[in-house]
Amino acid sequence: MARIFDVVEYPNEMRDEIVHRIPESGAGDFRIGSQVIVREAQAAVFFRDGKALDTFAAGRHTITTANIPYLIEVIGRAFNERSPFTAEVYFTSLREFADQKWGTSQPIIVRNPGMGLGVALLQGYGTFGFQVSDPHQFVTQVVGASGMFRTADIQGRLRSMLLSKLQDLLGETTKAKSVPDLIALVEEIGAGVRAKAQDDFKALGLTLKAFYIESLKPSEKSEEDLRGLGLLDVATYTQLQAADAMRD
Repeated sequence: MARIFDVVEYPNEMRDEIVHRIPESGAGDFRIGSQVIVREAQAAVFFRDGKALDTFAAGRHTITTANIPYLIEVIGRAFNERSPFTAEVYFTSLREFADQKWGTSQPIIVRNPGMGLGVALLQGYGTFGFQVSDPHQFVTQVVGASGMFRTADIQGRLRSMLLSKLQDLLGETTKAKSVPDLIALVEEIGAGVRAKAQDDFKALGLTLKAFYIESLKPSEKSEEDLRGLGLLDVATYTQLQAADAMRD
């Protein structure tokens, strides 16, 4: 027999957990009059058949047809109001998930006017922070029917979005500035990435709270990387290798 939930809560601190579904699999049975306890920095989203019934903020709530009018259609007037109805509750953390790591797995090609080959490869790393701003949208767009959704489940997607914006911004900035000038502007570049990425984060029900660049510098293997990317012909590569050998 299915478990009937008369009190629904999730007291976990949710340090690296963004969403926790109750029950974790299948649908739960709830009654009109059941209590929903939502902790600070949480929101609880009720779903049934893929449709959001309501979103509860922090506090103690009683499930009624007043705060979830759709339940009248679900249970029907012919049933006693204590009859159970099936649904799922997604407890969503509203805290900021700070100190998330990002880094360039591949160098970013930028212009370097008036210096060397006119192009350079940059590598960087740093941190970012995000927060759920729209629990309903985040659960619908990202989480789906997952019983538990952690920061690790979305880090790759968010990093790809941020690196795409960083690459665009560096390409725009180096049209007017050389690489040495660019590296001195990491704070301004970080602010630019935050501004560029906000709409993409908002589409997922998130807010990008911070984006910091801890290091931005030319790749240590620029010549090999440039050749691998098809930006150096054999003759130029050989000349650069010979120059490095003489310097060493």
